[in-house]
Amino acid sequence: MTTAASERVVVVGAGIGALVAALELAAAGRDVLVLERAATPGGKIRQVHAGGCAIDAGPTVFTMRWVFDELFASVGTSVEQHLTLSPLATLARHAWGDGSRLDLFADIDASVAAIAAFAGATQAEGYRAFCERAQRIYRTLEQPFLRGSKPSPVTLAQRVGLRRLPDLLAIAPFASMWAELGRYFTDPRLQQLFGRYATYCGSSPWQAPATLMLVAHVEQQGVWAVEGGMHRLATTLAGLASAHGARIRYGAHVAEVTVAAGRASGVRLASGEHVAAGTVVFNGDAGALAAGALGTGARHASPPVYAHQRSLSAVTWALAAPTGGFPLLRHNVFFGGDYRAEFASIFKQGRLPVEPTVYVCAQDREDAGAAPAAGAPERLLCLVNAPATGDTTPPTPMELAECEARTFQMLARCGLQVAPEPQHTVRTTPQDFERAFPATGGALYGRASHGWMASFSRPGARSRLPGLYLAGGSTHPGPGVPMAALSGRQAAASVMADRASTPRFHPVATAGGTSMR
Repeated sequence: MTTAASERVVVVGAGIGALVAALELAAAGRDVLVLERAATPGGKIRQVHAGGCAIDAGPTVFTMRWVFDELFASVGTSVEQHLTLSPLATLARHAWGDGSRLDLFADIDASVAAIAAFAGATQAEGYRAFCERAQRIYRTLEQPFLRGSKPSPVTLAQRVGLRRLPDLLAIAPFASMWAELGRYFTDPRLQQLFGRYATYCGSSPWQAPATLMLVAHVEQQGVWAVEGGMHRLATTLAGLASAHGARIRYGAHVAEVTVAAGRASGVRLASGEHVAAGTVVFNGDAGALAAGALGTGARHASPPVYAHQRSLSAVTWALAAPTGGFPLLRHNVFFGGDYRAEFASIFKQGRLPVEPTVYVCAQDREDAGAAPAAGAPERLLCLVNAPATGDTTPPTPMELAECEARTFQMLARCGLQVAPEPQHTVRTTPQDFERAFPATGGALYGRASHGWMASFSRPGARSRLPGLYLAGGSTHPGPGVPMAALSGRQAAASVMADRASTPRFHPVATAGGTSMR
């Protein structure tokens, strides 16, 4: 390998974790080449075109703004110079088939008042206590877990320290989220509403640890709408990385991570082209490595993710259509009548739910009062959870048709009238997600966060193969846009730390593993 090639960092993929890693490495003066199979950046932050409109068809919620404030500051700029963010006063509107509705607000007192009117004073006080618990969990884990390299249970306790061990025990890692919610809410609708936070990690509230209640505090810190859509974040990061010297090649399908002398030596494209490199950062699903999707040499670089360990997939409809009968906000959730049956169908039976909960992102709306003209089409992303079986037993055309009918019937029962027209609709299924993200079955969040050890089972930035680093939502600290960004920062920091200790990229003594820094 030439000196120039040994200094090169190849980043596989242009998802958020990859773009963040590329940006920080390029800003530090590294020779960075990003190889992305698609024609645009973003990975799961994707746009599709339906009805003549560009519609966000991936993540739609922008939270944990501090992650991006710190990132942009680290490369000498600010979020405000590149993105226009609007804080949402109403976090989401929730509806049930019996006609009941509940809004949650950025202001806790406003949410307390809304819950009191919705379900009574006792439930409202339960909500206030729940928020205090969620905040405590978040504050306990932000520094040692979210910001830190991948810990083990022992090293997490060491990072927290003896004086804060009561806080660590209070996160209730051994209790299920659903069981803990029962301590705060007896109203089944509220249990549904707050249990849904487990799905932010692609998990079931009956199997996910109570730790995931911290998502409530994450939203309480702020939810923003991004002008131009979430895809604007991806194109902005790609532009910044390029401005700092990173090169990005689109339409470059990486088929293999090559290995020489026991370490990653570059990548081979599907075209046969070999790109030599001293370092490779892989931003695909970490489980794809163990499945052999990137060649046999990298097969042992990361632990396998078995089919039963996969997180949720989804069926989505990105569409442009007029709506009526329901006052949509930016984020809306329409709950089915039997939440337990919904998750049992997905995780135990591997089937689409009979009565799904439906998330609707109305992308032309923000808070109450901003609505399209009557009869005008608006951009919607409708999503229902699905099993990640896109590679083995994907839903049949008939099952998908039944799912679509049930989904829009559910919306109608809750008061929302919308009639998708095939020519103005783009549907994405678990099989489509599997094609886009191979060896996942369509799972959108990596490994499901089921059981107390799940959060410790995600691989860290350093893989088991020297010279190969990992980033993205399937790695530590977890799924979601800000978490993927944090993983990219950790990958970049690990690359630079290892380069400092092995300046000519000779194989290090250990084959990767986790960093305790």
